[in-house]
Amino acid sequence: MSTPPRPGMESLTLVLLRRPPTPTDFTDDEADRIQQAHLDFLDGKRAAGVMGAAGPFRDHDDQVLRGLCVYRTGIDEARKHAAEDPAVRAGMLEAEVITWWFREGEVRLA
Repeated sequence: MSTPPRPGMESLTLVLLRRPPTPTDFTDDEADRIQQAHLDFLDGKRAAGVMGAAGPFRDHDDQVLRGLCVYRTGIDEARKHAAEDPAVRAGMLEAEVITWWFREGEVRLA
C-alpha cells in the first residue's frame, strides 16, 4: 500500500469501470449472461467483505465511464479482484485501479 500523502489520512482502492475503445460484440443473450455474472461477482465480493460499494454511473456526458467499485483492500489485491470480474474477462469492461486518499473518518462504508 502506498504511503499517506500526509498524516491523518486513510485510503480505499477504487476501480473505475470503462467501456473499452473496441468492445467485443455480444448477442443480447450473451450480454445479459455476462451482466448477471458481473452482478453476482460484485455481490460475492460484498459478502466476502472486500468490497464496500459498487454501482453504475448515470447522468453524465462520458458514456465510456460505466461504474465504480470501492474495495477495502490494497491496490494489488483490488487489481486481482478486478481482473476476475466476468465483464472484464469477457472484454465488456476495462478496469482502472487507483488508490484514493482522504481525511481519516471522512468516508464510512457499511
